Amino acid sequence: MVATLTALCAVCLLIVLVVWSRRSKARHEIEQYSITPEGLQALFASNQDVLLFDVRLPLDLLAYSEIIPGAKRLAPSEVMENPSLIPKDKDSIVYCTCPSDKTSRAILHRVLAMGFLRTKFLRGGLEAWKASGFPVEPYGKAFHLDTGK
Repeated sequence: MVATLTALCAVCLLIVLVVWSRRSKARHEIEQYSITPEGLQALFASNQDVLLFDVRLPLDLLAYSEIIPGAKRLAPSEVMENPSLIPKDKDSIVYCTCPSDKTSRAILHRVLAMGFLRTKFLRGGLEAWKASGFPVEPYGKAFHLDTGK
C-alpha cells in the first residue's frame, strides 16, 4: 500500500515537472523569438533591414483581405515544405491571425529546426498590429485555397 502510494506520488510529481518544463520552454520562446507590434514598428521607423511575411491560412486571408505594408505573402504549407522561402541570413518576422499565433509558431519551429535563428513571430499577429493603431493595406493579389490534398 505504501509502495503504491509512493509510486503514485512520484508519477504525479513527474507529470507536474513535465508540464512546468513545457510552459517554461514556451515562455522562453515567446521572449526570445517574438516581437510586439510596437517593437516591429520601431524597427520600421529606424529603417532597419527586416523582412515581414504574412503566413496566414488562405481562409483567414479571404476573411481579412488586408496586409501589413511591406509584408510578403507566403502560404504556410509552402513554407513548411520549403523553409528557405524565408532567408536564413536576414532578420525576418512572420505573422498570422490564429489564436495563440499557432501558424506563426509552427513556421517558427520549422525554421528554427533548420537553423534559421534570425526569425521571429509577431506576437498577437495582424489583430495586435491593427489594435495598436498601425497601418494595413488591402491585399488584392490572387492566392489559392489549400484543399489539404
